[in-house]
Amino acid sequence: MSWSHVIGAYDLLDTPAADGAAVAEYLRAHGASAAEIAVETVTGEQGSTDFVRVTVPGVEGATAGGTAPTLGIIGRLGGLGARPEQIGFVSDGDGALTTVAAAAKLLDMRRRGDVLPGDVVLATHIDPDAPTRPHDPVPFMSSVVDQHVSNEHEVLAGMDAILSVDTTKGNRVCNHHGIAITPTVVDGWIVRVPESLLDVVSRTTGRPPVVMPLTMQDITPYGNGVYHVNSILQPSTATTAPVVGVAIVTETAVAGSATGATDLGSVETAVRFVIETAKDFGRGIARFVDADEVGRLRELYGSMSHLRGTATAHAG
Repeated sequence: MSWSHVIGAYDLLDTPAADGAAVAEYLRAHGASAAEIAVETVTGEQGSTDFVRVTVPGVEGATAGGTAPTLGIIGRLGGLGARPEQIGFVSDGDGALTTVAAAAKLLDMRRRGDVLPGDVVLATHIDPDAPTRPHDPVPFMSSVVDQHVSNEHEVLAGMDAILSVDTTKGNRVCNHHGIAITPTVVDGWIVRVPESLLDVVSRTTGRPPVVMPLTMQDITPYGNGVYHVNSILQPSTATTAPVVGVAIVTETAVAGSATGATDLGSVETAVRFVIETAKDFGRGIARFVDADEVGRLRELYGSMSHLRGTATAHAG
């Protein structure tokens, strides 16, 4: 279980003083070395945010010269808070909360001797006073940096697959309380939901798995003038590796800027899901994509990689 890590991470992040340095100190207390943590402050037009990344090496992972695959776990969000407009931790912060708690749990597991086969790289950003913006049916949190900037700091070439964790409550298309996963997105293709990840959802929730629907619009870059359910699949615009969204969802539409809306039970479930997926992925049990099937799609219908670029760039 990861309850102590979820509660500890929530207490760490639920403050106007939350920053990358505090998160790094928290992770070092759980056993991360200085070399395993990267913190970088990035300034945008509306303020600054701290990107935090931690690598938890596996016994057979790339950092050890091994061949076990590397899993990326990315916490997507606009911000942890919308201060001064809102007081306290906002719903939108759940992706970062999940990622920080999962990192602490993985580090504690390593310290106790439960080391995963493959490397796990966890990344998110820490901003306690992000802006908001209008969105239908409920207001969105915005961010002080654009999505492509987040991708530059969070999506690494060495990631063989990515789980993108994001609060996905501001919609009426997934009316479920807990977590849901998306179909795999790979280089512009939305392909089948991985059966092995459905297995992980079932064992971590004890319920039938729920799948978050996607549209073609959702896997195109932000800023192109079309509707996106949220930023959950934006990492897929920056990589050819397969990406699966882990959506923290609710039965009613809840604004990302709402306070008092974080359900720690749902977050703890998300933490267990990403850790169990990391175990199975490193051992070759979990597969995000059928490479042969994707190859057949490309052979029949051509490349869809242009969807990872802007409409302007494609037209040119």
